[in-house]
Amino acid sequence: MKILNQHQIEQKIRRLAIEILENNYEETELILAGINNNGYAFAALLLEDLQKISPIRFTLTRIRLNPAHPTEFPVQTEMPVEAMAGKVVIIVDDVANTGRTIFYACKPLLDALPKRLEVAVLVDRKHKNFPIRADYVGIALNTTLKNDIDVQIREVEEWGAFLS
Repeated sequence: MKILNQHQIEQKIRRLAIEILENNYEETELILAGINNNGYAFAALLLEDLQKISPIRFTLTRIRLNPAHPTEFPVQTEMPVEAMAGKVVIIVDDVANTGRTIFYACKPLLDALPKRLEVAVLVDRKHKNFPIRADYVGIALNTTLKNDIDVQIREVEEWGAFLS
């Protein structure tokens, strides 16, 4: 079942960009750190809208981790973690499920001591097992653990988010 079409995703991105700027209006730089492929793609889409409406300096980077086995392989950041020290870092993912992926994505940032750490997601599911709260949410859904959310925003003709 389609829960978001391309037009709705575009609206969510625009609204999230405005919310991010409202909460960070005094900042001179924001770092968007997208998780793996879909999180990075969503962060890039957010970046496009943010750059249209604000002169703030934005940096886009990627956090790589294995969501199925986050402790077996090191969590890697494309940007040196030292460069994130004292800055606002927004971790971006397409879906926040149990919170585990976002929780482990924070791991390298613990050594950086950012000024503030925020989370932006397109879809937030309401059954967290980890102490993760999304600051910026496109849509929040109460789903069962058996449901799956598939966000298609890369290499497709039309974006969409699907619940199965």
